[in-house]
Amino acid sequence: MSQENGGPGVPPDAISGVGPLARQLNQAHTRLWYEQVHQDLTGPQFTVLTLLHTHGDMDQGTLGTLAHLDKSTTAPLLDRLRRRGLVDLAQDEGDRRRKLVRITGSGRELAVRLAPAVVAVNEEMLAPFSPEEREQFLALLRRAAQRRER
Repeated sequence: MSQENGGPGVPPDAISGVGPLARQLNQAHTRLWYEQVHQDLTGPQFTVLTLLHTHGDMDQGTLGTLAHLDKSTTAPLLDRLRRRGLVDLAQDEGDRRRKLVRITGSGRELAVRLAPAVVAVNEEMLAPFSPEEREQFLALLRRAAQRRER
């Protein structure tokens, strides 16, 4: 039985396709993030803080959409940031079903302080590519991600 072919009845693409490559890319990014950015703030948490820093206060649903987070992820993520004093949550007086999210001074300071390290991680991840290849690679990733969101 040949292991190169994945064994009888298992096509090689089953273990060399998008899933395994996405996992490897995610592992490399997570390792670099942990080493160079922050050990206690995740990428999605940084994205949320940066969106609030850039766009100002917004409701939880809009923030989740802009950050590409599902509802089951957004609420616990915001609660963790709130407990750390990085965001404030309040009910919308106009619509009591909505929660408004505001970045705190500490959250703003952390997002600004970490931004250069985040850029450095992105640069390191894209280092094997020429500038043209980087644009193409990112465009293809965006297209694949947008297709999944439909």
